[in-house]
Amino acid sequence: MLEYAALWMFVAAFAFLLLGYPVAITLAGTALLAAAAGMASGIFEPALLMATPNRLFGIITNQTLLAVPLFVLMGVILERSRVAERLLDTMSKLFGRFPGGLGIAVTVVGMLMAASTGIVGATVVTMGMMALPSMLKANYDPRLATGTICATGTLGQIIPPSIALVLLGDVLGNAYQQAQLSMGIFNPQTISVGDLFAGAILPGLCLVVFYLAYIIITATVSPQRAPPVQTAPVTAGEIIGSILPPVLLILAVLGSILTGVATPTEAAGVGAMGALMLALQSRSLDLQQLLDIGRSTTRTTAMVFFILIGASVFSLVFRGLGGDTLVHAIFSDMPGGVVGATALVMLVIFLLGFILDFIEITFVVVPIVGPILMAMGLDPIWLGVMIAVNLQTSFLTPPFGFALFYLRGVAPAAVATLQIYRGVVPFIVMQLLLLVLLTWQPGLATWLPGVLFPK
Repeated sequence: MLEYAALWMFVAAFAFLLLGYPVAITLAGTALLAAAAGMASGIFEPALLMATPNRLFGIITNQTLLAVPLFVLMGVILERSRVAERLLDTMSKLFGRFPGGLGIAVTVVGMLMAASTGIVGATVVTMGMMALPSMLKANYDPRLATGTICATGTLGQIIPPSIALVLLGDVLGNAYQQAQLSMGIFNPQTISVGDLFAGAILPGLCLVVFYLAYIIITATVSPQRAPPVQTAPVTAGEIIGSILPPVLLILAVLGSILTGVATPTEAAGVGAMGALMLALQSRSLDLQQLLDIGRSTTRTTAMVFFILIGASVFSLVFRGLGGDTLVHAIFSDMPGGVVGATALVMLVIFLLGFILDFIEITFVVVPIVGPILMAMGLDPIWLGVMIAVNLQTSFLTPPFGFALFYLRGVAPAAVATLQIYRGVVPFIVMQLLLLVLLTWQPGLATWLPGVLFPK
């Protein structure tokens, strides 16, 4: 029984989470209780807890994690300003006259907002409030309308620059070094957030193409589900004025990272300043809104780092109880070897995505399973992209997908919850198709990083 103490600690943590306790306190509290029980039974060495201050100091001084508050600030500014609203209005005028045009407009704007904000909840809520009433008024099938908004809102999970990819890249980088050290490689290679950004670009664009193709085919086969609408003519000046600023901002941030001109942290600073300049130039922010943006950014950043501290204590105690050895033994004995182990991890992460946000999964699960899987031969960039797409699918899957709850909160009462659930099913199939493609052709995730950042 004692040899499974680390797994019991996991079970206890998830039980407390289901009872509604805060994530960070649950992780740290469960770990400390498990450590106390382990010391009482003689299976945990008290000296291991002395490593906690060094771990916390490492979190505070981590240069990569400085990108988190800056990307959060960039996303909150763009969310609170009218950049997305103007962009959606222009895209609706441009495409609305065609069958499925509003769906195409929502997908394009959702892609740009995902690349600008990287926050799933914010994108789904913003697009739900702005686009859903217009689509329903235009007699769009509620299933198609809600499915499109939910799916495009979750693109922030995979399209860089994404906060999820920043956190995942940092965790995977550490896990990759641990994997190499366990293999006897004492001059380990590293992967960066930029590597993961590059690896996610092609899969993210594939999803956008899948979504657009589905909307166009649906509008062609069943025009009544996505009818054209009468829109005011749009001028070239409107198109340039609404599209160019966010596109330039994305290119400045992502381009500076991919070309090696700036680190993710430096690029995040550029993005935050660029978003602020866009908002001030459009006169869409006043002093009170700026104060609200500051508070929102601070709350989100504090939440992320509080969870990271709790997860750091949790993983320390988990390893002290022999959890990493136990997990490695379970994976090694699984039928199918690395394939079976990877499938099990993906299934567990998918199911955890129903009850945990990507932050908790990234900080708790990935540091434990990542080194073991990479020591078994998996490419870290491919693994990171697979995890991101897997979580994106989980957030979209009924009945517990987070994106569904976000949209349900802002959707009119006339839209039934079952319609939202049925609407996302085709998009879930497309995301599963992408996972199959990535498994069949790993180069979809690893080719571009190899070209941009040759090792």
